[in-house]
Amino acid sequence: MEELFENPFIQTAGQYSVAVLALIVCLTIFEFLTPYKNWEEIKAGNMAVALATGGKIFGVANIFHFSILHNDSILLMSVWGAFGFALLMLGYLIFEFLTPMFKVDEEIENGNKAVGFIAFVLSTGLSFVIGGGINSM
Repeated sequence: MEELFENPFIQTAGQYSVAVLALIVCLTIFEFLTPYKNWEEIKAGNMAVALATGGKIFGVANIFHFSILHNDSILLMSVWGAFGFALLMLGYLIFEFLTPMFKVDEEIENGNKAVGFIAFVLSTGLSFVIGGGINSM
């Protein structure tokens, strides 16, 4: 049985499965953080929400990318991925806090593509910073 789990195809499938499940959980958590319904807004054509959500998806996937590169076990990969996601979520909340002249979530909900793009870049950029930290351990 141990040989089966050492097979690179099985390991890749396991890492993929955990990352996809984690992505679903992370997007569900982000759905609760935002006052709007992400998928309803995207279905309605709100490009700002699509950009912000796309950045979150990329960010979480990128964090798991670094977590997979750094860790041999699925358990450690999951722990580092969850920690990285928590940092990404914190970064999003700090972004909201650091823009007192407007509410980020309201602007995104109202279709402000500029704010949606900044949210995309923030999630993407922070995922590389977080991933660099994971990779240096």
